[in-house]
Amino acid sequence: MQVQISKKTINNKSWLKDRVMNDLIQKKEAFAELLEVIATLREKCPWDKKQTMESLRSLSIEEVYELGDAVLDKDMAEVKKELGDLIMHIVFYAQLGQEAGVFDMADVLTGICEKLKYRHPHIYGDVQVENAEEVLQNWEQLKLKEKGRKHRVLEGVPRSLPALVKAYRMQDKVRGVGFDWKKKEDVWEKVKEELGELEEEMRQGNTEEMEEEFGDFMFAVINAARLYGINPENALEKTNRKFLRRFSYVEDQANRMGRKLSDMTLEEMDGYWEEAKKEENKG
Repeated sequence: MQVQISKKTINNKSWLKDRVMNDLIQKKEAFAELLEVIATLREKCPWDKKQTMESLRSLSIEEVYELGDAVLDKDMAEVKKELGDLIMHIVFYAQLGQEAGVFDMADVLTGICEKLKYRHPHIYGDVQVENAEEVLQNWEQLKLKEKGRKHRVLEGVPRSLPALVKAYRMQDKVRGVGFDWKKKEDVWEKVKEELGELEEEMRQGNTEEMEEEFGDFMFAVINAARLYGINPENALEKTNRKFLRRFSYVEDQANRMGRKLSDMTLEEMDGYWEEAKKEENKG
């Protein structure tokens, strides 16, 4: 049986191809303009001339956190803005690398493309995978192979990460090489065990041991969150924001009545706290 392809279908495909190509050209031109702008600023702007990779480091970290805030706020306009700030930093680092003669933007982009292709053999090779879990396991195994036998699994976790994020990343890393709970439900026994040990040290009043056991308890809770598909950093930040909203409501009510929080009873503050919860539920 012959399949008839109409001229309309061919034209539609051609139009779609042209649209994709035009979109790609616009993106390339926009990126090229950013490269040119950064190079010009390095040449002519006194502030930009002074910058080094070390001086940019803290500013780059701040930009990442600002992007994180925008993501949590679901503010797409702000996400777009912060992405621009972040990619500007990336281009700036590449410009500094080019000036030092060690790498340029092309090296950066070529390197990440090669890495992504190498670590996705199920897309760019003949490896078969069933799910995202197998993709992660392949990723970690290929990463170890890429860096050699002496490379340790946890070497890639930055030392300066906040402790909560670091715990989550370490747990996720070792999961990639099979070091994990067979059944996620089993983690709760570990959580209970660590809580029991913490409570015992608190009864004993051993300050140093309490701190250690509290760390073990938190590590177990973070592990539980990971196993149930919850990012503990995101979860805690949502709770932080919720606490901020509700306490701000309590504070606003106190100000409205011309009272100081320190003059209010805990019961009064709790009452306004419950009001804040009810207002949120209405919303």
